[in-house]
Amino acid sequence: MINIMIADDHPLVREGLKKTLLEESDVRVVCEAKNGREVLSLIEQHNLDMIVMDISMPVVNGLDVLKEFKKNHLKIPVLILSMHPEERFAIRAFRAGAAGYLTKECAPIELIKAIRKIALGKRYITPSLADQLAGAVQCDSDRPPHDILSDREMEVLRMIASGISAREISEKLFLSINTVNTYRCRIFEKLQCKTNIELAHYAVKYRLIESE
Repeated sequence: MINIMIADDHPLVREGLKKTLLEESDVRVVCEAKNGREVLSLIEQHNLDMIVMDISMPVVNGLDVLKEFKKNHLKIPVLILSMHPEERFAIRAFRAGAAGYLTKECAPIELIKAIRKIALGKRYITPSLADQLAGAVQCDSDRPPHDILSDREMEVLRMIASGISAREISEKLFLSINTVNTYRCRIFEKLQCKTNIELAHYAVKYRLIESE
């Protein structure tokens, strides 16, 4: 039996995943979390074989959870199931320690396939992601500028480009406004942008946010 935690801040998503997994005789959902902090708390209370987790969660996001796992040498494999396309976060997720990455648009059969493969101690990589990972080893001159951003800088970039104010960002990420502005300055410097509008155009160009 594969004991799984589902971590997603949307109740309907969690219910949908449970319904899908309940149809499998070798998979059991033993607990749920609605944010990264709950994930870190619940892993101490349950004997888990795997976590199916979103990236965009409040309080502590999925990437930060993965980093905590790595920092504390926790060996529970994590399958990222995200609304974000692979080109946005998949490589970052694998670098942080994920065992697999799927988008929420994937077919249920692919989700089950990924879970079973990861339960065997392997990684699950889609063909399109395999191409990205191969491209990630190319020379630095061919990499887009945002590849050098930290995960937190990328998160702040996407929020600024989406029109979220510094005060709102500070509240959502539990950071001071001064810290948010520091991140903003670093992002502008690294991407050679001068205004929020330029940053938004950059984000749309590289599909870091959804274009309207």
